[in-house]
Amino acid sequence: MTVLAAPSEAPAFELPRFGRLVRHAVPRVLEGMILPVAVFYVGMILSGITGGIVVAVAWVYAGVVWRLARRKAVPGAVLLAAGTVTVRAVLALLSGSAVIFFLQPTLGVFCASAGFLATARLRRPLAQRVAEDLVPLPEHVIERPVMRRFFARQSLVWGCAQLGNASLSLWLLLSQTIQTYLIVRTTAVAVLLSGAALLTLIDFRLCLRALQRDA
Repeated sequence: MTVLAAPSEAPAFELPRFGRLVRHAVPRVLEGMILPVAVFYVGMILSGITGGIVVAVAWVYAGVVWRLARRKAVPGAVLLAAGTVTVRAVLALLSGSAVIFFLQPTLGVFCASAGFLATARLRRPLAQRVAEDLVPLPEHVIERPVMRRFFARQSLVWGCAQLGNASLSLWLLLSQTIQTYLIVRTTAVAVLLSGAALLTLIDFRLCLRALQRDA
């Protein structure tokens, strides 16, 4: 653990080890990014585009049912994903076009990119809001100048990464087959976002060292 000093009225804050953060994040990445593409691709091979869409929708709802069966709370993000994928599936099936099914998430990534870039210079950039959801940070840590500059830089990093993600995805979706789109996009986005995550990790560790020096 990394312990950061705190004001006298606040307890010292311990940052969890990196391995623990990875173990926390990996299942969510698998559930939200990797496996949905995999099950869609399997369904498409077995039963065409319609089969892929049906299997993808079933995967999302299976996650909801699994949590309910285990008497666990269903995160709001999962419920939102279930509602969104249902609308996407209905529109895709009515139109007979798989492009419709994948277009909405791509447009959503463009919006996320704009959010990161537009808030980079604000007092509370989007990168800070996301970080607070993943790793609750006390106010006395967040408000330090080192961390404020960190969140501004990371809003730029993730804004550019998501812009590249969305641009590549849209080009593949409109110019390539769905099979090529799924394979190339999944691989390219994994490399792109892994690179951005590595930059974030290196920057964060440098910030921790600066905070410890100032403590």
